[in-house]
Amino acid sequence: ENRQAVEHFLVEEKGYLKEDIAIDVDIEMTVAGEIYQSQVDLVISVDKGSVRFMVFKCAAASLGSREREIVAAARLLEANYQIPYAVVSNGKTAIVLDTISGKKVGEGIVAIPSKKQAIESLKTIELISFPKERLEKERLIVRTYDNQNVNVQRNL
Repeated sequence: ENRQAVEHFLVEEKGYLKEDIAIDVDIEMTVAGEIYQSQVDLVISVDKGSVRFMVFKCAAASLGSREREIVAAARLLEANYQIPYAVVSNGKTAIVLDTISGKKVGEGIVAIPSKKQAIESLKTIELISFPKERLEKERLIVRTYDNQNVNVQRNL
């Protein structure tokens, strides 16, 4: 229900096409020598799908408690670069985070960048990879938070 509200808002208010939005995107990693699989609720791509711009965690509970989880996922989902923005939303409000710094850059559902803003910002954003020496820590963060999720059905 929360995810559907976010999807609707992205299409109706922020100008994204349904094709720009991927649902239940698989994330797989090796954590402590074992394969771990999960999913990210939504991933927004722009530039004809060639660049993933924003990832979403759709949650009904406290949004602040999910910030670190989605930032870690945004740092790991792509092998060659960190997805620029990570968002936690319940469909009514949102917290928008800069993936590289991990800092909050906006609050409220209106703070979510529009497709036009995404295209413009990609002209100046440098897509950089996450430091290799910190990868294991981020993987542990994703797994730990993901294991805490209850009432979440994954399509793995």
